[in-house]
Amino acid sequence: MNAPLPTVVKQHVIDPEICIRCNTCEATCPVGAITHDSRNYVVDVATCNWCNACISPCPTGSIDNYRSVPAGRPYTLEEQFSWDELPAELSPEQLQAAVAESGGDASAVAAEPAAAPAADPSGETAFRSADWGATLPPWSAAHAYTNLYGPSSKNAAAQKTVTATVTGNVRVTEVGKDYDTHHIVLDFGAMPFPVLEGQSIGIVPPGTDDKGKPHHARQYSIASPRNGERPGYNNLSLTIKRVLEDHAGKPVRGVASNYMCDLQVGDTVQVIGPFGTSFLMPNHPRSNIVMICTGTGSAPMRAMTEWRRRLRASGKFEGGKLMLFFGARTQEELPYFGPLQNLPKDFIDINFAFSRTAGAPKRYVQDAMRERAADLAALLQDPNTCIYVCGLKSMEEGVVLALRDVAQQAGLSWDTIGTALKTEGRLHLETY
Repeated sequence: MNAPLPTVVKQHVIDPEICIRCNTCEATCPVGAITHDSRNYVVDVATCNWCNACISPCPTGSIDNYRSVPAGRPYTLEEQFSWDELPAELSPEQLQAAVAESGGDASAVAAEPAAAPAADPSGETAFRSADWGATLPPWSAAHAYTNLYGPSSKNAAAQKTVTATVTGNVRVTEVGKDYDTHHIVLDFGAMPFPVLEGQSIGIVPPGTDDKGKPHHARQYSIASPRNGERPGYNNLSLTIKRVLEDHAGKPVRGVASNYMCDLQVGDTVQVIGPFGTSFLMPNHPRSNIVMICTGTGSAPMRAMTEWRRRLRASGKFEGGKLMLFFGARTQEELPYFGPLQNLPKDFIDINFAFSRTAGAPKRYVQDAMRERAADLAALLQDPNTCIYVCGLKSMEEGVVLALRDVAQQAGLSWDTIGTALKTEGRLHLETY
């Protein structure tokens, strides 16, 4: 006899008070159960299959929350989008009353796991780039400190920020003011704020949103190495593009990006973090680093490159290769183009790709990768190679597919190499 469906289920939910909107959970979820709007990230109870793939990568623990609800009346996506804080747990009496109110009818949709991943026409499981991204750091990465300030506690009253002072703000692209990209230096004075290359921080913009609620923190990757933008000082840098349209091209004025780009030297900002325990560079001096990025996704790549450059200058660099694939719409919109040109060719192998150059065909980072297939194939076979991808979400699948194609065309097994990259913390995807 079939067992009866449950009348109560434990629903997976995300705490909006401590979520930093980093998109890690949505990018990691293998069944597409997590989505977001302009305010909140939410979990679709009808799709979530409790695989828990999203738990470990979450930098704040906001994803690790649950509520017992009537199976016939779980929290809807619309309800979750409206939350400013998690609803209180229902008492046993309240839960019993809610079950009765819902008719005591268990919802099969709420209780059953999600369907298997979609298959392509050949019957094979569809390729999904996120399945190959590592959630562990490389074995030789330095220890990362996280959540020193901000959403480190589920007690909102215990949350705090640290004040940083702007000591530099310069434009690092050649285009007009509307779409300028800035290199911003923040100094923390006597307050401890240790960071590593690949980590990020949250900036809390002043004021309130259109609902009268305080703005949520916006996350930015750190663009400077572990010993500071200015070596020996308690500072760091960010790479921030002024946002005037969303990813779909619709006009929107980015709250934090415009606030940050307009800051003057001497202004102060409220910071939380640092965040990130996996997208970290290897410390092994002979490790190879392949960096693939677009736009402001160059921030962590700049941090890694500059740390390697400083090690080389100090005589502590033992010859690991650096290879960069950097994409933008035009050369004028590519951050740090001038400084990149001055780096020694025997130190870093730089490959540019521009998709909107007048009179030239569109060219993306994955095209540049395929042009360097022989060199990439050799690096893929080296267990000392780590690969980092950072930029818009739309680039991710093309980049990982290019890695797969490079491997296969060299007679290598992508299943073997890709699995090793993932399980050994050597392929990191940070897209948004």
